[in-house]
Amino acid sequence: MAAIHPSLTIRPAIAADAALIVDFIRQLAVYEKLEHEAKASEADIARDLFGPDPKVFCEIAEWAGKPVGFALWFYTYSTFQGRHGIWLEDLYVDPALRGKGIGKALLVHLARRCVAEELGRFEWWVLDWNEPSIKFYKSQGGVMQDEWTKVRVDGDALRKLGGEG
Repeated sequence: MAAIHPSLTIRPAIAADAALIVDFIRQLAVYEKLEHEAKASEADIARDLFGPDPKVFCEIAEWAGKPVGFALWFYTYSTFQGRHGIWLEDLYVDPALRGKGIGKALLVHLARRCVAEELGRFEWWVLDWNEPSIKFYKSQGGVMQDEWTKVRVDGDALRKLGGEG
């Protein structure tokens, strides 16, 4: 556990946190106006984060012992750098506690992991309309990668591409 502020603790998520993580995901989805896409269940989270061979990880931020945010992440790989990196899939802090350094502490925690493990990159997406987050990420040294376009294949298109549609 890493203490950044006397009231703040960041700890690895445990299996008993699966419902909490789903709740944070849903709160984030509402904020991002994407609640229709938030379909992960407690069973999904328990399986993928706490099963025998997890591929995704989570840190829980607690303020005065109460869970108030999370960072869900996984390892990536850069062929150009020849190094792994971390992809931050989700970062969320309870709106009532924003401005206390909790989001920054979660970023610092994962950046320290990158440095300690000699990883080459720490990356994530931010919605283009989310000016408060964009401003915050830039203040932390984040560089917007506007020259890249995200590509996604899912649902029927994924089944078709996979030869099953």
